[in-house]
Amino acid sequence: MNSINKKILSLFLSLVLILGVIIGAAPMVAFAETESSTLTIVHVNDVHGQVKGNDSVIGYEKLKTIVNDLKEENPNVLLLNAGDTLHGTTLATLSSGEAIVKLMNKMEFDAITPGNHEFNYGYDRLVELANMAEFSFLGANILKEDDTSDFEPYIIKEFDGFKVGIFGISTQETKVKSHPNNTKGIKFEDPVATSEKIVKELEDKVDVIVGLFHVGIDEESEITSIDIAEKVDGIDILVDGHSHSTLPEGKLVNDTLIVQAHEWTKNIGVVELTIEDGNIVYKEAKLIKHEDTVETELDPEIVAEIEKIEANNKEILREVVGKTTVPLVGEREVVRAGESNLGNLITDVMLEISGADVAITNGGGIRASIDEGEITLEDILTTFPFTNYPVVIEVTGQTIVDALNYGVDAYPEAAGKFPHVAGMTFKIKTNDEANSVGEVRIKGEPIDLDAKYKLVTNDFMGAGGDGYTMFEGATILAEYGLLSEVLADYIRAEGEIEPKVEGRITEVEKEVEAEVKKYIVKPGDVLWKIGKMFEKTYQELAEFNNIKNPHLIYPAQEILIPY
Repeated sequence: MNSINKKILSLFLSLVLILGVIIGAAPMVAFAETESSTLTIVHVNDVHGQVKGNDSVIGYEKLKTIVNDLKEENPNVLLLNAGDTLHGTTLATLSSGEAIVKLMNKMEFDAITPGNHEFNYGYDRLVELANMAEFSFLGANILKEDDTSDFEPYIIKEFDGFKVGIFGISTQETKVKSHPNNTKGIKFEDPVATSEKIVKELEDKVDVIVGLFHVGIDEESEITSIDIAEKVDGIDILVDGHSHSTLPEGKLVNDTLIVQAHEWTKNIGVVELTIEDGNIVYKEAKLIKHEDTVETELDPEIVAEIEKIEANNKEILREVVGKTTVPLVGEREVVRAGESNLGNLITDVMLEISGADVAITNGGGIRASIDEGEITLEDILTTFPFTNYPVVIEVTGQTIVDALNYGVDAYPEAAGKFPHVAGMTFKIKTNDEANSVGEVRIKGEPIDLDAKYKLVTNDFMGAGGDGYTMFEGATILAEYGLLSEVLADYIRAEGEIEPKVEGRITEVEKEVEAEVKKYIVKPGDVLWKIGKMFEKTYQELAEFNNIKNPHLIYPAQEILIPY
């Protein structure tokens, strides 16, 4: 066989061999395992400006490290925020939220849905903050009166082998759980109907649908995320906020996995999904707890950004907001045991912004005095350092009396629960085994124990804090900005203030309510014999009847005998 034929034969055999390999391999390809992809969703909710880690808060410094580590293992990672994060601490509020948005840009968040407290700076400011963000503000049900919106209804994220649609829903309670002026001209469409509409738009475009909600699962809410999950098919994962709930493994409702991670980054939520051929075949939720992050390193870029915010805030704190012609007394021994002009000032402000009938706040929330003269923002934040904010609740007159009785039960001893009030006056009775209040008047009229009143207090007390359990579960009618913020705004508007102690709270000796019997003196009676008849001493009878000379009584005189 010549060399040419050999070459032809060799080529033919090679082709046969290759064809055999292909034919033989065909069944193996047909029965090979389907390739799967994984997605990790990292989520936080209700951070309320608590971005800096401490003994109970993980903080954004460690959150960034956690996300970076997850991305090294698998680049398919989403970082989501379920709202109420741009307001709540001075770190956030002194820049009206801008510092937190810039921090979140460095964190590389993918999206946030506005919570009710995102509106605390006003709607126009919220839109400005959204325009500063390098991540998406999602508000499918937030519309202006002309039915247009300043927010994206949803975004689509494309990963290797699958697509994820994320849409945002904000609570309709925002209308009352932020100052009503903050949402003028804005409407919050029905979450159920909006969710149904968005899911229909997304279902043919993506493989995974994620709802990013600030709605919550509190039973007192008219519509909860559970209600939406029950009524709307097709939401795979519902990342929730607003109710500050802790769902360690999530809550499965109608094949929708609802997840929430409590608050303040006390936990970090993580959801793991496996996708095969465009279908989710596995999903699991878990929480990374604070104690799990003890060894987690702080991300240096985020540490530096927070330090930058703190440095900038020092300049802001120097702002003079107004002046006072009198010292504002906030000393511990005063505000925890009686009326003070500073207690009157803050409750007056709470009453003014809310339009409530009465205001009550606890003396323990007032932490310092302010000297006569110029008032700086730092003065106000030193005096009211907590992140408490006014809430309006509906209570009965009896509940108000119960609260006052509780608040004064340690008087005259100093106690943080001592109540400061506006719109009302009362007297403390101190000669019983337990103190009580009397002559409670609202707007000058005696309190009606059966009537319902609008009471503005701070959110801490409104939730039963400081022992005010009688307020627990009360219907919340409205919420406002931080106490420090509303006070600063009030002083800016007034320019100069001169609050006084007005006698809203006074002490009286409760009169002895004793039953008496009358005895008419007969000829020959002496006081000690009359006393012996009724098992009383003559001294007791003389004192009770105001008889200056117990040896001098006369016939027909009326002697009162106390029982």
